[in-house]
Amino acid sequence: MVRTSHRQPREWLWLIVAVVVVGAVCVPLWEFAGRPGYDADFRSKWTPERLGRLFLGPEQIACYACMLWAGLIILNRSREVRRQHKSFRQELLPIEEGARILPEDARPLIRKIDQTVERKGPSILATMSRLALGKYSVSRSAADAAEVVRVQADVEQGRLAAGMATVHYLAWAIPAIGFLGTVRGLAGGMSMATVNEESTAQFLDQATRHLAVAFDCTFIALALSLFLMYLLHAIQRLEESLVLDCQQYCQEHLLLRLYDPARSEPPTKLSVVSAS
Repeated sequence: MVRTSHRQPREWLWLIVAVVVVGAVCVPLWEFAGRPGYDADFRSKWTPERLGRLFLGPEQIACYACMLWAGLIILNRSREVRRQHKSFRQELLPIEEGARILPEDARPLIRKIDQTVERKGPSILATMSRLALGKYSVSRSAADAAEVVRVQADVEQGRLAAGMATVHYLAWAIPAIGFLGTVRGLAGGMSMATVNEESTAQFLDQATRHLAVAFDCTFIALALSLFLMYLLHAIQRLEESLVLDCQQYCQEHLLLRLYDPARSEPPTKLSVVSAS
């Protein structure tokens, strides 16, 4: 397992504390002010027909489809991150105390990693370890292996970021679709001004409905966009932490155990192959 160098931030705990503090301050003030905006007349306006127009419409349905698409992608990425974390328990690298990795040990370790990948599936940790061991077996330099780990970590970070391109597009598309509904509603409201034969009451009623469509679409789209952006931020942080954990694991179980003939004395402890 990966040994972390710092405590994990308790973000959900601080969220609960923030909600409790804000509620303790704002709820009494809201009650003292007479609960503005929540009188009986306001509640009576939210009929099933009004709620239907708020949550159902061409633009809202399109936003729901985009949100579901992005959510399924993020869910799949989350499952992949959990699968990748299982590679830390597969003992791809030696974990015995005091074990050293000699240049002649690199090839057997690579074969062991390849066999594990065939059984368990590919992983970032396996790829990073295999490339570093391959470089070490050729150059016999621990510094070269460390550079391979660093470069491969950058490659994996870029690949993970590129894989989220569709979700980034959907996070932009949802508010854009909402604004399309806004424009449609405003255009419909403006077009009512050309209808001269209708009475003033009918005109105001129709214009109000079109304006409600405009603001309803924007409200739903922005609400979904806020939620999607949080999910996107959460999964990106998990993926970045995964790559950092792989680097730390390689640092602890691979790079610090490599014997560099150019810089070290002959090892006094058993090598990985003889120790195992």
